[in-house]
Amino acid sequence: MSVSGVVVTHGPNSDLDRCLDALAPQVEELVVVANLPLELQLPANARLVENERPLGFAANANRGIAETSGAFVVIANPDTEPAPDAVRILRDFAAARPRCGIAGPQLRYPDGRWQPSRRRFPTVRGTLVRRTPLRYLVRPFERQRDHYLLDERPTEPAPADWMLAAFLLLRREMLDELGGFDEQFRLYGEDIELCYRAAKAGWERSYVPAAMVTHRYAAEIDRRLLMRRTLWHWRGIARFVRKHPERLRAL
Repeated sequence: MSVSGVVVTHGPNSDLDRCLDALAPQVEELVVVANLPLELQLPANARLVENERPLGFAANANRGIAETSGAFVVIANPDTEPAPDAVRILRDFAAARPRCGIAGPQLRYPDGRWQPSRRRFPTVRGTLVRRTPLRYLVRPFERQRDHYLLDERPTEPAPADWMLAAFLLLRREMLDELGGFDEQFRLYGEDIELCYRAAKAGWERSYVPAAMVTHRYAAEIDRRLLMRRTLWHWRGIARFVRKHPERLRAL
């Protein structure tokens, strides 16, 4: 079963070059969606799609997906670098399970530290702690171990509520059924919402730790509270709740 790759970027940088060099040999076709005008040298199986105006991540991802034809699509951030067998491992796992709609790898920081990319669906209380000044008092990474699944580091494939969209393998059949990412999300929350709709529709989401991907995760909204991206995050939360009000019962 063929795999296409989609990378959304805002401009040239060394991370993007590393990502494309590592990803291109692992996919049949690769589309780079340039959110801003861009000139770069692409791998032989890659092509560039440029926006007339900047779009949100979800809209860019959907545009890239529409430009590809593989049975599976890897959505990759420019700051990721997959190990040489990462895509094959994810594809083989998902191909053997017809209801696996989303498969995510084990993410690692460049220094080799494990990155908590497999998480539980958010709750009201947990979101308030993580995205308000309460975070400085409660320290969510210490008190919300269940949300980040910090005490679970499976060595075999495991079910997931949702996983960071930094690097995900998505089944096209699922994307066609669900309509892809919700383009009303500008940035943040679109990965949670896609996984939530997938869960409601009976699609499995699986964490596959044998597939290894390095992620130079900036985590800006985890380090700074008052910034434009914080507003985008809160807008994403509001959009998620409007679409799925039943989650308000998850305190």
